[in-house]
Amino acid sequence: MSAAPIDDDRSADGWSSWPAPAKLNLFLRIVGRRPDGYHELQSVFRLLDWGDTLRLRVRDDGRILRHGPSVPGVEAADDLTVRAAKLLQTTANVALGADIAVEKRIPAGGGLGGGSSDAATVLRVLDRLWGCGLGADALADLGLRLGADVPVFVRGRNAWAEGLGERLTPLELPQAWYLLVAPGVHAATAALFQAPELTRNAPAATISDFVSDPFLQGQALGNAFEPVLRRREPAVEAVFEGLRSVGTPRLTGSGSVCFVEFADRGSAERALSVMMAQRLPGVAAWVAAGASRSPLLDALGTD
Repeated sequence: MSAAPIDDDRSADGWSSWPAPAKLNLFLRIVGRRPDGYHELQSVFRLLDWGDTLRLRVRDDGRILRHGPSVPGVEAADDLTVRAAKLLQTTANVALGADIAVEKRIPAGGGLGGGSSDAATVLRVLDRLWGCGLGADALADLGLRLGADVPVFVRGRNAWAEGLGERLTPLELPQAWYLLVAPGVHAATAALFQAPELTRNAPAATISDFVSDPFLQGQALGNAFEPVLRRREPAVEAVFEGLRSVGTPRLTGSGSVCFVEFADRGSAERALSVMMAQRLPGVAAWVAAGASRSPLLDALGTD
């Protein structure tokens, strides 16, 4: 089942429109380092009902083309959506191609998983449109080759994550709304992982502890990148200080987007008004609801 097309003209030309939701890390701990240098993580991924929109159209000539603006500093051939399409094309031995256009809302370098989610949407949708029939498990394995966050978006469920972030245990999370604030900083993940002050040996948490009270446990378990980024980026520190007037701020992923969780939409929207009244320079803020599952699964009509 296709999602509703963006407009009638595009639909007539074969384009279809698909969601690529953002995510939050309700906490993020580094509990060790592997011999190959990669870090062992623990986190909880919370999907949101807000994100990017991808437009896709099947081509008969086998070409994979990205249309419109790409991520600054990223060549079209290196774009994750293009790489995802080519990886699926090669793996499934497909002769068809695709046109890809992305309506970006998720800020780059914010820790919201925009690029990974876009890539996952390409994998799931082209698997359907090209008739590959690989299914979620195989697509998640392909996604891991593109990035550690891609599998959670392929599977489309809120999840407890371990390993590099690819070992996923689905979680049922209570409804929540989030005030999200982007300080206008692009957080360089690789540089943060190399920070000498980064805590890499935090005690491991357990799923049972987390599900006993996701709200309080998420706050208590924290984010390993938060103290590093707050010291390095004054704009992030300013957002944290501003958010303290409405709740307990947290960082998502390796940053730089900060968020506060609320049990109802009204409280989140009132907090948004308070935050915007502070008029912090270069800051964007908005409210999004947590999703019980990915909007992409609903658009695909699949479990």
